[in-house]
Amino acid sequence: MKRLLFSILVLFALSGCASEPGEVGIVARVNGHPIFLSQLEFQHDLMQADYDGRMVPGVEKLRSEYGKILGDLIVQELVLQQLQRLDLAVTDAELKLAEDQVRADYPEGAFEQVLIEEYIDLKSWRQQLRYHLAVKKFYAQVLRPKAKIDYKEAEAYYKKHISDFFLPDSLKLLVLRAPNRKLLERAVDKYLTDNDLKALMQSLGEVSAREVIVREEKLPVSWKSALTDVEPGQTTGILSEKFGFEAIVLLERSPAKVLNPTQAYPLVEEALLDQKLTEAFSAWLDEALSYSTIEISEHLIPEGSKENNQDEESNSSS
Repeated sequence: MKRLLFSILVLFALSGCASEPGEVGIVARVNGHPIFLSQLEFQHDLMQADYDGRMVPGVEKLRSEYGKILGDLIVQELVLQQLQRLDLAVTDAELKLAEDQVRADYPEGAFEQVLIEEYIDLKSWRQQLRYHLAVKKFYAQVLRPKAKIDYKEAEAYYKKHISDFFLPDSLKLLVLRAPNRKLLERAVDKYLTDNDLKALMQSLGEVSAREVIVREEKLPVSWKSALTDVEPGQTTGILSEKFGFEAIVLLERSPAKVLNPTQAYPLVEEALLDQKLTEAFSAWLDEALSYSTIEISEHLIPEGSKENNQDEESNSSS
């Protein structure tokens, strides 16, 4: 997707659609609507969050990175405009609800503190959240209703990709861990007697338990050896590990199998839907670009593209 969007920018440059918008702080216009340098800088800062600062990127690298980000912003702006035409624009109420959901994951006052510590501008963050909501709404309310999947199509996909629905041998395990052997032995006996994991955790707080599903060939050597001849409902012996002691209860052994069409349908539907939505979005984007006016600052166009563009203009004028 990134490569596609950057190619769009280069296409604009080579076709003569790129120009200097002419106002300070504006790096592009999409059907007259400005995209600001601050938006580019915000996205670039997020990309560089793990940058250690030991090397200063060159001009061409910055131009390339900014160009790719601008490609995203142009497409997002086209989506916003399409939703507005369809009277489906993201409302302030929807934006606030989404922001409140994010804030709910933080203690009171912590969200603002994180923004400050990460040098994140709240206004820019909200703009990006609006873009995110717009794309989600566009896919759900504009593209999704057009994506139809019939049973013949699903059947053909299932047959063509039958290997994707092969499930190898797997084991469902309950791993019990404790800091000492006697406590773990009590935990194993209690679980095998009561078969009540919740009650076990409440009565023996120092014991940890987790259920895992693992392919048989992916079992750790120590587990594979310990599980030899263990049947479902039985447990291994007590294993000594670095962290303490563990025992493994075999809950279920599933032999290798191929999902039948009914079992595989949710996966088939998901794969086909993803494919259809991708194709629908690409088709919509091609159409939107064909009737849109995109102006891009010449400072974001790669040097080679500028020269090619100038050569084409010279050839066309001659």
